[in-house]
Amino acid sequence: MSSNSSIEFSGRVAIVTGAGGGLGRQHALALAARGAKVVVNDLGGAVDGAGASVSAAQAVVDEIKAAGGEAMANGASVTDFEAVQAMVQQAMDTWGRVDILVNNAGILRDKSFAKMDVADFKRVVDVHLMGAMHCTKAVWAIMNAQKYGRIVMTTSSSGLYGNFGQSNYGAAKLALVGFMQTLAIEGAKNDIRVNCLAPTAATRMTEGLMPQEVLDALKPEAVVPAMLVLAARDAPTRTILCAGAGTFESANITLTEGVFIGIGGDAPERLAARLVEVTDRTGETVPQSGAAQGTNEVGKAMAAAKR
Repeated sequence: MSSNSSIEFSGRVAIVTGAGGGLGRQHALALAARGAKVVVNDLGGAVDGAGASVSAAQAVVDEIKAAGGEAMANGASVTDFEAVQAMVQQAMDTWGRVDILVNNAGILRDKSFAKMDVADFKRVVDVHLMGAMHCTKAVWAIMNAQKYGRIVMTTSSSGLYGNFGQSNYGAAKLALVGFMQTLAIEGAKNDIRVNCLAPTAATRMTEGLMPQEVLDALKPEAVVPAMLVLAARDAPTRTILCAGAGTFESANITLTEGVFIGIGGDAPERLAARLVEVTDRTGETVPQSGAAQGTNEVGKAMAAAKR
């Protein structure tokens, strides 16, 4: 894409979950400002997922309409597949297509793993992972039929790299990367591009954790350009874009070259002795599918057998 070709969404229909405030609201406003018709989905609950009210979503819809855009509010919980299907049907009945899905809805229930109960782990996985799956499943056949789709998963540095007190959130967030990897492969033939966004933004979910000048730099608006690129017609696919405070990076899951050790009785000891070589990142690659690992392993075994 040349730098002067503008990213625009006229004629496109987008669904943004968790769009009643914070990052989701900015996503919805930005898509609408560039021409998309937007379903503003928000359960309207608290940060931990309790409660519900459609007023937050409706306020964003009112904002979009006041600016001359088209939008509708939806209060479905992403954990309720039937409600999500009804939301997608509502978009189809009104606008006839769904081009973009931004899976942004999330909750936090932070505690160290020692203190976390199973219900708090499960609930976070339900909202982030199963919620994104429900929304994606509800649009997948539509996007395949129209041979066009752009899906953005919201991952997190907590999933990619870990964060104290967020074992539940981190597990769910990295699971979305795995979900993306396979969907991008399966969607490629019908121009469905699937990517992940890892935002650093000061929202309701992070307030009280950082000093004010840091919070000011981490405006949610600063993350939006990455979402727009991932949702655009010329979007990449299978890309993890990280964004915060106006800086953009990309994260990758890599595979080192590895070392052939063999399977003799002393293989564990030889592996331990050469672990530094095995984990050496020189010449590491970003595999294009899970098969790359097996290909590398069998290739090294065959080469060793010929010696």
